[in-house]
Amino acid sequence: MAINNKDMAHFTVLQEIKKPAIMRMVLFLILTGGILVAAFLMFVPWVQTTSGPGQVTAINPDDRQQQINAMVGGRIEEWFVRDGSPVEEGDPIARIADLDPQLIERLQAERAQLEIQLSAAQNGMSTAQLDLDRSRELFREGLAARRDFEQAQIRVQDFRGRVAAAEANLTRIDTELSRQSEQTVYAPRDGFIQSLNAGDTSTIVSAGDVLATFVPETTTRIVEVFIDGRDVALVQTGEDARLQFEGWPAVQFSGWPSVAIGTFEGYVVSIDPSAQPDGRFRVLIAEHPSAENPWPEERYVRFGASVRAWILLETVPVGFEIWRQLNNFPPQLPQQNTSGSPTASTSSSSSSQPSSTGSP
Repeated sequence: MAINNKDMAHFTVLQEIKKPAIMRMVLFLILTGGILVAAFLMFVPWVQTTSGPGQVTAINPDDRQQQINAMVGGRIEEWFVRDGSPVEEGDPIARIADLDPQLIERLQAERAQLEIQLSAAQNGMSTAQLDLDRSRELFREGLAARRDFEQAQIRVQDFRGRVAAAEANLTRIDTELSRQSEQTVYAPRDGFIQSLNAGDTSTIVSAGDVLATFVPETTTRIVEVFIDGRDVALVQTGEDARLQFEGWPAVQFSGWPSVAIGTFEGYVVSIDPSAQPDGRFRVLIAEHPSAENPWPEERYVRFGASVRAWILLETVPVGFEIWRQLNNFPPQLPQQNTSGSPTASTSSSSSSQPSSTGSP
């Protein structure tokens, strides 16, 4: 049963009740906030990223940490360096002495004897060759028996075998002497000795034993990061990336890289075709050649330092990204060109360019 205005006249208290102004304001704010949130979710762009931990390394194997090994077995006679010593290419690191202190003198004496044997064998072969030539002429003229001719041939072959054996022994002695000349271990290039892994001067080492850990001096750094196998198919060579180095303060907004503070630019240079034992894929990231904010100096970010990387993918609305995260879906696939090959999103590239001051 409807109540008309005439009936409402009997409810004087109800007519005097008025809606508070604060309620109207709250309702207005709720409606306005809902509209703003909806517009924010629909129109504000968000850069999708895939992230992973990693470390600073070198793309050239010669620039990475190396092991210096003993070339020959023996006893460490002298160290020329210590932990942390800077070295240049060709500087001596350690000298190894053979367990027989007179080995080189013995080898040199044996070599001299072999040279005498070789010379005697060569002279004997020359004489046997002359006898063979004379026997051949006499045999052709019928003045010598076939047996004498064959005996001369046998003597020539015998002396040839002696010459070959003497030359082989001489080569063996030269090889031994050459190995003994490598008893002093030298630095392969400029760098510094990180640690000495062998003992004192009385330590006995074998050929191939690690003597020291050597770190080359280089200025070319690269970052290797490991990302989830679910996202590796979306990463392409040349994609932009943002890096946060260990010990370097940073405020990172993965979806808005232009407002990130303390992060540094990079780009993907290589993606491993096969996974690591833990199922993740290694991605190599180099310093962007046109970066406004270059990477920190090596004294601040050394080789082996930990890194956190965000590889920038497609640009999508914030609402789509929230929906994707709630459903645990992978990032959006790259846009396709007419030829069917994936191309990087231009909007992602434009929105990922940071300023040197860290402001959007």
